[in-house]
Amino acid sequence: MYYSSGNYEAFARPEKPEGVESKHAYIVGGGLAGLSAACFLVRDAQMPGDHIHILERDPRAGGACDGWDYSQLGYTMRGGREMDNHFEVMWDLFRDIPSYEDENVSVLDYYYRLNKRDPNYSLCRATKDRGQDARTDGRFGLSDKGCMEIMRLFFTPEEELQDKKITEYFSDEVLESNFWLYWRTMFAFENWHSALEMKRYITRFIHHVGGLPDFSALRFTRYNQYESMIVPMVRYLEKAGVDFQYDTHVVDVRFSCDGSKDDDRKLATQIRLRRNGGQAARDAATGVPGGGPVEPGAEETIELTEDDLVFVTPGSCVAHSTFGTQDEPAAFSPELCDGDGWDLWKRIAAQSPDFGHPEKFCSTPELSNWESATVTTLDDRILPYIERICKRDPLSGGVVTGGIVSVEDSSWLLSWTINRQPQFRDQKPGTVCVWVYGLFTDKPGDYVKKPMRDCSGKEICEEWLYHLGVPEDQIGDLAENSANTVPCMMPYITAFFMPRADGDRPLVVPRGARNFAFLGQFAETPRDTIFTTEYSMRTAMEAVYTLLDIDRGVPEVWGSAFDLRCLLNATVMLRDGKPATDMNMSLIERLLLSRGLKAIEGTDIYDLLAEYGVIPGAGADGDAPATGAVWPGIH
Repeated sequence: MYYSSGNYEAFARPEKPEGVESKHAYIVGGGLAGLSAACFLVRDAQMPGDHIHILERDPRAGGACDGWDYSQLGYTMRGGREMDNHFEVMWDLFRDIPSYEDENVSVLDYYYRLNKRDPNYSLCRATKDRGQDARTDGRFGLSDKGCMEIMRLFFTPEEELQDKKITEYFSDEVLESNFWLYWRTMFAFENWHSALEMKRYITRFIHHVGGLPDFSALRFTRYNQYESMIVPMVRYLEKAGVDFQYDTHVVDVRFSCDGSKDDDRKLATQIRLRRNGGQAARDAATGVPGGGPVEPGAEETIELTEDDLVFVTPGSCVAHSTFGTQDEPAAFSPELCDGDGWDLWKRIAAQSPDFGHPEKFCSTPELSNWESATVTTLDDRILPYIERICKRDPLSGGVVTGGIVSVEDSSWLLSWTINRQPQFRDQKPGTVCVWVYGLFTDKPGDYVKKPMRDCSGKEICEEWLYHLGVPEDQIGDLAENSANTVPCMMPYITAFFMPRADGDRPLVVPRGARNFAFLGQFAETPRDTIFTTEYSMRTAMEAVYTLLDIDRGVPEVWGSAFDLRCLLNATVMLRDGKPATDMNMSLIERLLLSRGLKAIEGTDIYDLLAEYGVIPGAGADGDAPATGAVWPGIH
C-alpha cells in the first residue's frame, strides 16, 4: 500500500488482484468503516460479493452513523457528521455509489451540487442571556500569548505529546477565548483530552481555520447520515451480492502469533460468534428502553485459512448508548459487559501487544461522555424562537442554523443545530428535527436545576427552550405539547480523545499480519483525525489495499499543513485579521522586523506576505482579509 495525490492515481482503475476469487472476507462490524471495507473489496479488489460477509451485532448497518424513527420513541439521531471538501478517501468512494436521493447520480455528485446550490454558513454561532446573540462576531479573541500556545502545539512533534493533556499546552489565554468555545463545541474536545489529537486536528484542518467562526468550511448531506450515507452503501453492497448477517455478536477472534520468526508472522485463525435473535436482543443492542432479558444464542465457530481475510472494528464510541423518552431520562450505564464491543477488543489485545491497549480509552467514562437529544417539533409554536436566532426559516428546505449554535452561558455547555428539513424522508410536513447536545452532563441546568443525565426528554427540551428565550410561563407547555424529545446518553462517545501513546491503538495492518486488519476510530493511521467519516473510510481503504496488494495509491491526507498559503492565512485568521506587525514586540524586535521586511521588499516572498495580510499591504482585491473568512478563496 502506498499514498498518492493528484488526478493520475485518483482516476485510475486497478487491475483485479491475483487469486481474489479464491478468497473470502469476514468484516466484524457493519458501521461506516466495515461498510467501506466491503465497498473497496467490491469496487477495487473485485471480490465476488457472496464472498464478503458482514457480521453485525445490531439489527441494521451503520453503527454510530444512525438516524431512525423508533415506533415507541420517535425520531432519533445520536450524532451528526460534518464533512470537509478534502475528505479524499470519502469522495474517492462516493463518486461510485448511487445516491439515495437520486439514483441517477452518485453520492458525491448529489452532495456537490446540493452544497453549491445551498452553501453552508452560520448567521449566529453562539448565544447568551437566553437567546441573545453572543456577538462573537466571527472573532477568535486570542491574545498574542494564546496564538503562540497554539503555534507551539502545532510545531511540537507527536513523539513529545504521548499521554499529554491539552491543559499541558493551553492556558486560560486559549481556554477562555472564543477560539476554544468554537473548537470544543464543534469537535467535542474537553480540556483533559489528548494534546496529540488536538495537534492532529490543528494540522489536519489548518486550511479551515478561517471558516471555523461561521462554519463556512463545512458541508452537510441532504438527509440524516443514515439515509444519505449508510443506505446508499448498503444498497450498493446488496446489489453486489454481499452477505449481511445481522443480530450477530462476534465474541472473539483468535490469532496465531509467532514472534520467534523473522517476519513476526500473525494469522487470524478463528472467529467465534453468537446469533442473538428476538426483539429483546434488538432493543438491548440499540439502547431502546423496556426490553426484556436477552438469551444469547449458542456459540458458533468459523475456522479461517490464510485465504480468509478478517477486518475488525475494535472498541465502540457508542457502546452502552441508551435512549430515554419524553418522560424518562436515558440511563447512564457505563459498566462494561459482554457484547459491547470493548470485550472483543480486550480479548484480541490479550493475544499480542501489537493489538493495542483498550483500557486507555474505556476506563474513565466520566471523562468521555456527553448526551444528545433529538427534539421533534409537533406544531409551529417553537419555530419563531428558532428563526429569531438563526435568521432563517426552519421549513425552507435549505440550510437553517448552518452548524451548531452554542449557548455560551449554559451550565451544560449546550449546543443545538437544525440541518436541512425534513431530516428524514418520511418526516411529517411542518415538523422540524433539532439535534441538541451537552458536554457537561453532570452539572445542574440553569432552568431545570438537574444534571442533564438525570433529565427526561421533556426536561432537556425545557432547558433548551429556556436558552432560546421562550417566556418561562410557556416553557413547560411547549416542551410537553409542542415537541417530542428523545435523549441519548453515550458514556464512551469521545473515548478516542483520551490521552494516549504510540501502540495504544493497533496499526491498521499490524506488523507481521497476513490476513487481518483493524478498522475505524480505534485503529491507527498517520496524520488523519479520528471522529470523522474520513478516518473510518481511510482505515478501510488502507486495510483492503494492503491485504490484497491493490496496485493503486490511497489518497494521502490533504497536505494543507505543508502549504505556505494555508499557513499564512491561518496565522492571520487566528489573530482576527491583524497583521503580524501588530504583535506586541520590543523596540529591538520591531527594528529587526522592519529591516528584514526592507531586505525582501520587491520579492515574491514580500508580495505573498502582503497578499495574505501577514504584513500591511494591498490584498488580491485591495483589501485586508475579512475576519472569519478563508481568504483569498483557497479552501
